[in-house]
Amino acid sequence: MKDLKFRVLLLGGTGTIGRATAAALLAEGHGVWALVRPGTDPAKLPGCTLIEGDVSHPDTVARVLKDHPCAAIVSCLASRTGLPADAWAIDDRAHAHALEAAMEARVRKFVLLSAICVQKPYLEFQKAKLAFEAQLRGSPLEWSIVRPTAFFKSLSGQIPRVQKGKPFLVFGDGRITACKPISDADLGRFLTSCLSDPDKVRKVLPIGGPGPAITPLDQAAMLERLTGQPVKIRHVTPKLMDAIVGVLSVLGKFSPKLAGKAELARIGRYYASESMLLWNPAKGCYDADATPEFGADRFEDYVAAMLRGEIADDRGDHAIF
Repeated sequence: MKDLKFRVLLLGGTGTIGRATAAALLAEGHGVWALVRPGTDPAKLPGCTLIEGDVSHPDTVARVLKDHPCAAIVSCLASRTGLPADAWAIDDRAHAHALEAAMEARVRKFVLLSAICVQKPYLEFQKAKLAFEAQLRGSPLEWSIVRPTAFFKSLSGQIPRVQKGKPFLVFGDGRITACKPISDADLGRFLTSCLSDPDKVRKVLPIGGPGPAITPLDQAAMLERLTGQPVKIRHVTPKLMDAIVGVLSVLGKFSPKLAGKAELARIGRYYASESMLLWNPAKGCYDADATPEFGADRFEDYVAAMLRGEIADDRGDHAIF
């Protein structure tokens, strides 16, 4: 039997990134114990030992580590919606409980999947992520905080629109934002590498996929190349989203449901105006050249596979379009 490098407790393993990370961990010879919701289909995480439990409960991770001692925790856990209550419960408190349990159980390593957008925190989920990042950075564990750029699936929402002949929506001139999208598989491999690479210990690690950085207009041009058909482009002024956020914010004072919609609108407005690249404080701008790259999977190949029907839309609660 192959010797296990690490016994790893995986949090957030049933999402697309979590599943890719589980596969990468297993491929490197690590043993994976995944904390999952009750009733999770074992086929989602082949090769892993599934442990059912509520990650938001303060004692769950402590119980798991007592029964199944692990040398490392890898967390792909994130709030499903980004709404304030969900974000603080999962992105901050659930992780804080896991960190406390890890220190009590003498876990050596903690690898956290965060997000590059926390560089300019404006939204509650970003503040919640930063709150836990600060706790982890102050801990005695060998930690790594990974801040990826955009994911392939997060850029794929307009493909069905275009296939139906609808216009591709861009904000402003279509060049306001840019990113270096990274695939789930490459991100899973990068997270796994943090367990064995001493240069990644106690580091905040921004990471993108293979460049160059692409804008929304670049995405529209890509769809034209792949479909062989002209893609209609509709420019949307950011002021429209500002107006939507403003109206929903006012109405949200009287309705919790509309308050949630206002926060979702603010999230959409943020991603419409901020690049998912490394922020260069010296230049006062996002810096594509300084944004690290990793992996070999290219977004254009992913889009081509989606157009062929080989990949389904798996954005779930993160869908905007």
